[in-house]
This record gives sequence, structure tokens and C-alpha cells, in this order.
Amino acid sequence: MADAPALASALAPAKVNLFLHVGPLDADGYHPLASLVAFADAGDRVSVAPSDRLSLTVTGPFAAGLGGEGDNLILRAVRALADTAGLAEPELAFTLDKRLPIAAGLGGGSSDAGAALKLARDGLNLSMDDQALAEVAALIGADGPMCLHARAAWAEGRGDQLTFEPALPPLPAVLINPGVPSPTGAVYRGYDAGPPATADRPAPPRDWSLPVVLDWLAALRNDLQSPALALQPAIGAALQAAAELPGVRLSRMSGSGATVFALFDTDAGAAVAARWLAQQRPDWWVQPTILS
Repeated sequence: MADAPALASALAPAKVNLFLHVGPLDADGYHPLASLVAFADAGDRVSVAPSDRLSLTVTGPFAAGLGGEGDNLILRAVRALADTAGLAEPELAFTLDKRLPIAAGLGGGSSDAGAALKLARDGLNLSMDDQALAEVAALIGADGPMCLHARAAWAEGRGDQLTFEPALPPLPAVLINPGVPSPTGAVYRGYDAGPPATADRPAPPRDWSLPVVLDWLAALRNDLQSPALALQPAIGAALQAAAELPGVRLSRMSGSGATVFALFDTDAGAAVAARWLAQQRPDWWVQPTILS
């Protein structure tokens, strides 16, 4: 029998930390942080179709990197949604087209879960707005709400205190992953072994024009970059390659790595740089995009 047609599909966009300021471990075992996050127009694709049971199929170029329930934030999120709504386990078949690298500092799993929650809400005709869905996403992880909303935002606390920033201009960018994982837990342990930084939220730029924002970001930092580099020297090679791209204005690691982003003045400049780097390093994942 032929497969049922997809009920709907949605992009699960890559999340990028434009800066990431991290404080020391608190009494509850969490690191306070301050960040400005933006979302790419590239990411994974989540689809859903009616079925006789809840299931998940993973396809795409990075499918082999996922295995087991522990990787499947989609199923955990949908089950949490059903519990919250007082429903039996939904009879929905999800397909994840995994196009983002694994353990890449791009919020891939949380973004996948956010897209799945919206698809499940619509497929089950639930009267829940995005804020209610974000409360379900928070059960999956601290970055669940920001990835559910998928809007540029200041993130503070454990990453769950969000202030949306509609003034952030579109940022032409290239995402670069050198093909190595950068597990978040190991990076934070490396951070804890070094001198602590502070989760300070900087004052916003004097205006939100692209040139001013690029200069403002250049003065900020990612406090997880150094410990990630110590664990994965390949990140350093990606940072160097990004810094040497023609026309690049800023290069930095996102999140806990291993993905690096490079920012440009124009979409065309980012596209040219991405094509050139992809030819030079065909073993890397290189993706031109717009962050907003």
C-alpha cells in the first residue's frame, strides 16, 4: 500500500548564537548566560502524516548520526504535548530530513522538536498558541522555547528568558562545520576548568543598521569557543578559514560548536565566499544563509 501523503511539513531552522556570554556554574547546576540568537533560512525539514501509531523516520545527509530514542527530541516533545493536552499518544508519522550536522551548536534537535510541536498542534486541531507550545518545549530543554519561536531574541537566565528583537537586520552569513562533533557537556566541563566569565548582557548597538550591528558584534565574544577549541582543534581550522574569506566582517563559533559562522555585508558576498570555500574544503559542511 502506498504511503499516506504528508499532512504538512515545516522548516526547523538552524539557531546561531551571535554572541554567548556564560557565567559560572550556579547552585542548581546550571550556567547563566546572555546571548543574542538568530535563525537561519536553512535547517532540517520535519514532515508529518496520519498513521496508526506515533513514529519517526530519519532521512537526509546526517541521518546516520542519530540513533535511538535519546536523539529523538521530536518524539519526546510530541508525547509531552499529548500529556499536556490530556490526549492518548497521537497517531502521527513524522519524518525528519536531517540536513544540519549533529552536535553542531545550531540547536538542531530543539528546532526539530519545535517544528514538530507546531505540526502536531495543527494536525490534532489543538487550540494552543505558540506561547503555550513554548511551555511544552521547555520540558525538552532550556533552548526549547527559543527554537519553538524561531525569532531573533535576547536569551538570558538558562536561555529561557527571552526578549524578542525585531530590529535585528538580516545578516548575510556562511555556516561552516568541519565535520566533527562538539558535545555540549564536554565543552561546559572544559569551560568550568578555566577562569569563569560573566553572563553580562551588553548594551544594544546605537542603531540597528547592518554596518553598526557588525561592528557591535565584533566587540563581543563566545565564552565557549576556547574550551571547544581545546577539545576539537578542527574548529580552529574552520575559524581560520572563515576569517580568511574574502569580504568577511566577523567570524565566530556558534553555541558550543563545532559550527562557525562568518558574516558579510551582502548576500552576494556570502554566496561567493561559500562557493569558494566549498570547493576548497569539500569535506566540510558549508551553507550560505540569511540570519534574522
